[in-house]
Amino acid sequence: MLAGAACAQAKSYTVASPDGALSINVDTGKELTWSVNVDGDAAVLPSPISLTLSDGRSLGRDPKVTKSRLQSVDTEFATPLYHKTSVTDRYNELTLDMRGGYALQLRAYDDAAAYRFILRQSADSVTITDEQATFAFGGDRKAWLPFNNDLRDPSYPYSFAFESYYDEIPLAQMPADTLSITPALIELPQGRKALVMEGLLDNYPGMFLRRSADGNALCGAFAPVPASVRVGGFNRLNLVPVSSAGHIARTSGRAVLPWRVVAVVDNDTQLPDLDLAMRLSEPSRIADTSWIRPGKVAWDWWNDWGITGVDFEAGINTRTYMHYIDFAARKGLEYVILDEGWAKDNGDILDINPAIDLDAIIKYAESKGVSIILWATWRQLKDDCPALMKRFADMGVKGFKVDFFDRADQTIIASVAHIAQTAADNRMLLDLHGFRPTGLHRPYPNIVNYEGVKGLENYKWTPFGHGAPDQLRYDVSIPFIRMVAGPLDYTPGAMTNATAASYRASNDAPMSLGTRAHQVAMYVIYDGALQMLADSPSAYDLEPACADFMASIPTVYDETRVLTGSVGEYVAIARRKGDTWYVGAMTNTKPRTLSLDTSFLAPGTEWEATILSDGINAAKHPTDHRITASRIKGGTAIETALAPGGGWTAIIRPAGR
Repeated sequence: MLAGAACAQAKSYTVASPDGALSINVDTGKELTWSVNVDGDAAVLPSPISLTLSDGRSLGRDPKVTKSRLQSVDTEFATPLYHKTSVTDRYNELTLDMRGGYALQLRAYDDAAAYRFILRQSADSVTITDEQATFAFGGDRKAWLPFNNDLRDPSYPYSFAFESYYDEIPLAQMPADTLSITPALIELPQGRKALVMEGLLDNYPGMFLRRSADGNALCGAFAPVPASVRVGGFNRLNLVPVSSAGHIARTSGRAVLPWRVVAVVDNDTQLPDLDLAMRLSEPSRIADTSWIRPGKVAWDWWNDWGITGVDFEAGINTRTYMHYIDFAARKGLEYVILDEGWAKDNGDILDINPAIDLDAIIKYAESKGVSIILWATWRQLKDDCPALMKRFADMGVKGFKVDFFDRADQTIIASVAHIAQTAADNRMLLDLHGFRPTGLHRPYPNIVNYEGVKGLENYKWTPFGHGAPDQLRYDVSIPFIRMVAGPLDYTPGAMTNATAASYRASNDAPMSLGTRAHQVAMYVIYDGALQMLADSPSAYDLEPACADFMASIPTVYDETRVLTGSVGEYVAIARRKGDTWYVGAMTNTKPRTLSLDTSFLAPGTEWEATILSDGINAAKHPTDHRITASRIKGGTAIETALAPGGGWTAIIRPAGR
């Protein structure tokens, strides 16, 4: 399990995973390097790692180990707002105390390797000018890279919404001047895959990735702390940095820095249920979490307040929101969100649109058992967050969807933790947009979802089918890549579904590619304690059986099983809540039949399934779907026929219940 740590003069240290298959090696020669092997095969070749401080010291140059400590951990912790009730945390950890006032801590899991720096400086504060984080893969490997190619300001490469399709290219083809966000997926020999990500990002900049000079490695890149900012970006909703303070972080001299992580799996199906973001985080900082209410949201913005058949003019006004509340109450939805427009577009969240009687809306929602969430930008909340949160909490607002962070420098990351704690102090939940998960949803479980995904909103403006990315391939890629980092607010539920030939981008009458059943399956497959129903109440009222089916799917679960899948091709996941199983399957543009293993059901037991599947004409008319009842015997495979861009969802209950 450990070699070399007994001798302080040793140059090499190794810690192995509990099952012995994965090992991390640290070399302490002229520079500090780490490498990862799996079953004797190199996953990550020796890669230099270091920190550069403002006084010119490099923590990692000419490293000297003064003490080493090993511990083995095998524990379990509760995860009540997740896709399982608890997570097993089993690893071997090696800590190397280094001359110069720092330590390197390494964890070897059966499925992942991770390291982090721990500062032990005598000074109260330390300024870090750069970090060297390297992941050398020893060849021109195929990679799935989400580039930062939608910048809020062309002159500043670190400001964008963290929403990217995957460029599936060899590493050497990554443009030298382009950054990728994490997680990023790399194909290894022997059929394995490696996922590069980070863990527990707190008061430190997020890690971007750039290509090494030889094209065989990915290297960390970190946004500097801004010295000044200006109002700009999309609709002038951002604060875009215009000058740098010359360092990436100023932190405590005893700070624990984020994890640098490489997961290594033999099969794609291991990826969606890795739990790494939870395992590499820390326990809740909120003592009482009983008030955090998961559930679904009736959402206004995607459907452009598209209510029909009523005797009032639909739009951003009180009667429209009362209509959404009535719909939410009928369908058993927990929330209604008031998105952009409920407050005037002047940066002042207290300047409420005169067409909105917010007090009346909140009181009406309470009378119906529905709660209200408000949309706001980070710029609106950041300066007076405690007073604003208290004011709206006192009114009865239960949470905020905070948008347009669109940065990952230390200022933003520290602000997110502050907003999360302030929201928790006022018993408010958060849905963070323009941001990606990096482990904070475990210490702050009131962060119930994140965007950081090319979700349904892109159908409002993207001309898919005309040289645009393949959204349906992306849909069945994100469970294996983006979702490993944490929950995702894709905002599914489109009721107008189109083929490539019939699709058109539309803001006021949006639609989706793929089938209706594809949209429904997302509610099972995509993680998120808070999930939106993106289409209008009028659209759902025209299809009440389908709407009821979607509304009945939970957002948190007791158990999860990944049944089958291949990144970019198809995926099928089963999740249990109580004694009921929910199974979802999706495919890309290729029709296929999946044989789903039901060993998660006790062999020979009888079950009753309600199934929403593609209709026989779904390839031509993607809205075509069927809701059928079926009896299932545990342990017997289920055959699922998926149309192009199709899906399949089953709700499976014990027979006779």
